[in-house]
Amino acid sequence: MSIVTVQLGQCGNQIGHEVFSALCSDIRGTHGLCSKKENESYQDSCKERFFCEEESGVPVARAVLVDMEPKVISQTLSMAASSGHWKYSSHSHFCQKQGSGNNWANGYCVHGPRHKEAIMDLVQREAEKCDRLGGFFTIMSMAGGTGSGLGAFVTRCLRDDFPTSFILNHVIWPYGTGEVIVQNYNSVLTLSHLYHSSDALLVHENDVIHKICAQLMNIKQISFRDVNGVIAHQLGSVFQPTHTAGGGSGYSRNPLGDLLEPLVPHPELRLLGLRNIPQMAQSSLAYSSFSWPGLIKHLRQILIANAQMEEGIDWQVRPPQPGSSMPSTNKPLHFNTSIANLVILRGKDVHSVDLGTFQDPSLYTSWLNPQDAFNAWRTPRAFNKYEKSAALVSNSQFLLKPLDSIVGKAWNMFASKAYLHQYTKFGIQEEDFLDCFTTLEQVISSYTNL
Repeated sequence: MSIVTVQLGQCGNQIGHEVFSALCSDIRGTHGLCSKKENESYQDSCKERFFCEEESGVPVARAVLVDMEPKVISQTLSMAASSGHWKYSSHSHFCQKQGSGNNWANGYCVHGPRHKEAIMDLVQREAEKCDRLGGFFTIMSMAGGTGSGLGAFVTRCLRDDFPTSFILNHVIWPYGTGEVIVQNYNSVLTLSHLYHSSDALLVHENDVIHKICAQLMNIKQISFRDVNGVIAHQLGSVFQPTHTAGGGSGYSRNPLGDLLEPLVPHPELRLLGLRNIPQMAQSSLAYSSFSWPGLIKHLRQILIANAQMEEGIDWQVRPPQPGSSMPSTNKPLHFNTSIANLVILRGKDVHSVDLGTFQDPSLYTSWLNPQDAFNAWRTPRAFNKYEKSAALVSNSQFLLKPLDSIVGKAWNMFASKAYLHQYTKFGIQEEDFLDCFTTLEQVISSYTNL
């Protein structure tokens, strides 16, 4: 099944480009760790998901690019074409001359309805090129105007036009220190609207990725391209083909369905986080060797201690003892309770890896059977130069603190009516804000009470 990617705003288009580049360089890489037959079926499966072939033989990304300014889209199109390895279709982008001025209401209430037909026509055309449509993957930021406001509008249109397709929104959480003065408003409006139309929100926090660039990649002056490269690597480690648990010998045919069905068992709980191990500068790879037990031990501790990466994990955090039926308020400090987890293993000897520690019932909420709450996918095909690598996609309490913080900051501004006139002039009223706060307070409460 194929996935149509919708890249929204500056951030969405820049990350989308890095994702397709990472996927393409991975399938072009020669990995000696698996059989030729395995490698070929992996490449075919990836191409079917993300690319369609042209007569020229150059893979064309299954993507729609949307922005309200032309600059980033024209850069993105030309960078992809000049790579010589893949490109975007010349008819699958939409841009205008003026942006949304970091105003969510401008993107959602003005640009969205005005350009709905043109944008949805492009999406429809891209969907019709798929032999079998597996769903939509949107990439957007929460802080600005186009990605967040127009992105939320387009997601709602996708839900209306494709009611049975999976929709996964990839959302970039803004830096805590702030890029835009109204980013907390934009974030609250984006999250609450996506919660009503999306199947799940896969979140990357800029602060976390920045730390990975600094501490694991040893990058001295970190650019957006570095940050986007790490995000693209992490997304590739989830979306490249794997064998699912009950999927027989072939690669998973329904990537979004296989991902979302086990991870989102309840409509109140649809925030997904992603952690990868190992991650390091390419120059260090030659001098490093990893064992599966070591990687799995670190990945499990990253999960339960809600660590951002393998460096600086708090090893003191332990799951609650079985039988100590504590109310959720008395859980061990900093312990991160999960609803559902998926571990994806790639590379050498994956089939001998023991993942029993992830099935410990004390990691999960009491209303789900741990057998249903945990899934594992594996493939002997290594990913992106790592001989062994593991990814964890987790529906857990990992975003509680940042979410609580963003809602709190937005509420403080709202209570003093700061900048509200910027939104009301485009049609977002105070009642709309209150509805959004209510939605997110409910989400916070649901995750707190796990």
